[in-house]
Amino acid sequence: MRRIASAGVLPGAAVLLAGALLAGCSTPSNSGPGWTAEPGDSGTTGTATAAPEGTASAAASPSATPAASGSATAQPAATASAWKTFSDPAKTVVFELPDTWIAQSVPPEEGTLPGALKIEVKKPDGTFMAALRTGLPPSSADCPEGARRPYTVIASVPAELSAEGGEGTIPPRMVFRVIQGYRYFGSYGITNIVGGAGGQACELRNIVRGPAGKGDYSFGDLVSVRAFAPDEKVAPAKAFDTLEQAAKYASESADFANVQRMLMSLEIKN
Repeated sequence: MRRIASAGVLPGAAVLLAGALLAGCSTPSNSGPGWTAEPGDSGTTGTATAAPEGTASAAASPSATPAASGSATAQPAATASAWKTFSDPAKTVVFELPDTWIAQSVPPEEGTLPGALKIEVKKPDGTFMAALRTGLPPSSADCPEGARRPYTVIASVPAELSAEGGEGTIPPRMVFRVIQGYRYFGSYGITNIVGGAGGQACELRNIVRGPAGKGDYSFGDLVSVRAFAPDEKVAPAKAFDTLEQAAKYASESADFANVQRMLMSLEIKN
């Protein structure tokens, strides 16, 4: 089973090479940091060397603009020291998760293609972390100009995933993005779908276009995130008062480091 190491979020880097990412372009670095274990963890410690095509995640600076760029030294992300591998009975999907987390198959939503899977991942206390959905029907999102909201890419790391290209796509990535409403609403997942033109979107989709006939798939906290109304339930999306808070979550949260590693380990068997 292959393992891809994440690049650490770069504290204080400008909003993130956002222009390049929106266009589907990035400049790969020669190397990236390997995973490190969280202090005080017990169990088998696993480390991995970053894949050659890996690039450093970028963290938002509250004063940065989407066109700005910057650089900083990437820091290794701390993750759980003991990991296990999950696979469905037919071995169509495989991914790693922290040893204490629980992956459970549940019935997929209506409208999915035959053979679709839905696998929920939770912490031991029941906290929902992510769901893997396969066999999603092709989707498109109409986005009237008046409904668009600014969004920011907080973190973005290339991922080796089976995906269909075409108009409106980028190379697959694990991303953490926030969209601006009455607060900044954040969501993480894998995608090869462009967020939106000009740094604005109606929703940000954590979807990868799958091979022809197989449907799309999603692995993240939400299939899509948008700017919620004050009376709407936000969870499992995250809500922040500032971009700085969102960047701090991505750079300092052990949960985010674990999720990032888990999402990037996904393998889809065609």
